[in-house]
Amino acid sequence: MAKKIKLKRIEKTGSQEPHFDEARFSINYKEELNKTQFDAASAIKGSYLVIAGAGTGKTRTLVYRVSRLIEMGYAPESILLLTFTRKAAREMMDRATKLLDSRCSKINGGTFHSFANLTLRRYGKAIGLKPNYTILDQGDSEDVINLIRGKMDVAKLKKRFPNKKTILKVISLSINTSRTVNTIIAEEYPHFIEQIDKVLEIKTKYIQYKSVNSLLDYDDLLLSLLKLLTSKGDVANQLLSSINFIMVDEYQDTNKIQADIVKALSTFNSNVMVVGDDSQSIYSFRGADFKNIMNFPNLFKNSELIKLEENYRSTKEILSLANHLLEFAVEKYPKELFTNISDGELPAIISASNDNMQSRFIVERILELLEEGISIGDIAVLFRSAYHSFNLEIELNKAHIPFVKIGGLKFIETAHIKDSLAFVRIAMNTKDLISWYRILLLHEGIGPKRAQLILEEISNMDFLSSDFSKLKGEKLFAKVIPLFNLVSSLITDRYKLPYDKLELIYKYYDSIFEKKYDDFNKRRKDLEALNNIASNYDNTTTFLSDMVLEPPRDAVGEIDEDKDDEQLIISTIHSAKGLEWHSVFIMHAADGFFPSAQSFDKQATIEEERRLMYVAVTRAKRNLFISYPTSIFSKQNGYTFTSPSRFIANLPDTLAEEWMIEEDF
Repeated sequence: MAKKIKLKRIEKTGSQEPHFDEARFSINYKEELNKTQFDAASAIKGSYLVIAGAGTGKTRTLVYRVSRLIEMGYAPESILLLTFTRKAAREMMDRATKLLDSRCSKINGGTFHSFANLTLRRYGKAIGLKPNYTILDQGDSEDVINLIRGKMDVAKLKKRFPNKKTILKVISLSINTSRTVNTIIAEEYPHFIEQIDKVLEIKTKYIQYKSVNSLLDYDDLLLSLLKLLTSKGDVANQLLSSINFIMVDEYQDTNKIQADIVKALSTFNSNVMVVGDDSQSIYSFRGADFKNIMNFPNLFKNSELIKLEENYRSTKEILSLANHLLEFAVEKYPKELFTNISDGELPAIISASNDNMQSRFIVERILELLEEGISIGDIAVLFRSAYHSFNLEIELNKAHIPFVKIGGLKFIETAHIKDSLAFVRIAMNTKDLISWYRILLLHEGIGPKRAQLILEEISNMDFLSSDFSKLKGEKLFAKVIPLFNLVSSLITDRYKLPYDKLELIYKYYDSIFEKKYDDFNKRRKDLEALNNIASNYDNTTTFLSDMVLEPPRDAVGEIDEDKDDEQLIISTIHSAKGLEWHSVFIMHAADGFFPSAQSFDKQATIEEERRLMYVAVTRAKRNLFISYPTSIFSKQNGYTFTSPSRFIANLPDTLAEEWMIEEDF
């Protein structure tokens, strides 16, 4: 007998998510996360702002959320995770894969720039962008600016004119902060006010040059992505409808364009979760906008705020000092870090009579920590500005303490690597005149003027079918016929892979390389490393894009193989964000140095300096030492007396112990 069908009326009480029985999941999310972490990981539809205090497990929370969404049946490809380093994205995906299974490796994860690049390569035609564009790194962009600047003959102005780095910074800041070039120059470079018209002219020509030569710089990648996402065409609709969940890590570090991109990505599905810490917003000099995280609830109406406050890194004594710093912040999301880690010691505030006394104290205390069994790799010395550590570096060398200073020249920025990649870029785009210009100047007898004349001819050459032997009688080309033949070979199918291209390039480049660089033996290790990297790629365009967007950090030639495996870390605080150590020294914490004197004029800059101190303090797990010299020597002013940083002055005895180093130290 057939069963009767019964209809039941659905009572609608607003948009509700179906209830999921926690027992059906393979992971016990409630058991493995604390309450607020679980709240964030189990959030599904809607917009969420997760304020994650230092050391509160934000990465763990995001990893578990990815896993849980996939367990709920959402397609991995519909989940987009945006981070500020590819390493961070890869780490989260790897951890999620280990936590659940290989489905987690299929989510869309990467940096804003790498996501922009992949999207534009695939869909850029919809906004008139050719898919074979070349990406300019900062050095390349500066070279383009310099080429334009040189043609304008600014020397005839007989007044100081901004260099290529400054011009590019002004243009980039203008784009990333939505301020005009005029405003930026007036506020930050007032001595160049009379040159504003010339700078604007360079900006216009820079934009034109990139457009004609199919070049995109870092800012163009973001601008082009935003243009595509807001184009409202079929391609944009297809892309946006395929993204179900958007997650953004380190949201406090986003600039205006990135915030606009996040908003545009949520056009179809407003399931947005941004994770960050307003108290760790310290990159305004890069264009990061503190207001983005503060204004998120206004941008995404009905968003929910979740705060992660349980710290798994530091002792309660260190956290008490960190919380004290935040008490005086003018604009913030109130939070109180707490921990179950006990038996800590109070942070120490140490005054030294001078810079050298401060350095000697740090060295002696490091040696004591080593004797106590603390690994040298678990100790760090942090400072506001790179020059603050110069005296310390001398004392470390005297004591034979191996150290590495974070913030040196990056692998991709070394001259010989830029030379090598310039050859590869030419092979992919023979109209890349900036790369041509760099390569031409490597050749003896070719200076800027002759290079310019050759560039004019190159723009009309067909390197695939030309017979360059006909040029032997022409003086202009006498030095470069072998180069032309090299390029002609590189663009053939025989040398399709990036590794094969580099092998051929090095045969040509080797004699130039040895003449140009006195330390070529040390630098040769970098060329070998580049070859090894290239061997992992079967696509040259992808290889070049990755080298620009997420390059290897350090120059191999700078690493001394005889040094200990572990080294002391000395670093600027900006470079130390996201890291942690057992014992941390914060040096040169004197007013005028930290906070810097340049920050005194504006409340916003002083507040960022406060956040910078908070970041430094929260790097420490067990021991924290903050030191400052009571007098500083300079050639201009001789000895001047200093006072402790306003952030650590007059601390109550319950928060820190104050010590003074005696003269006979």
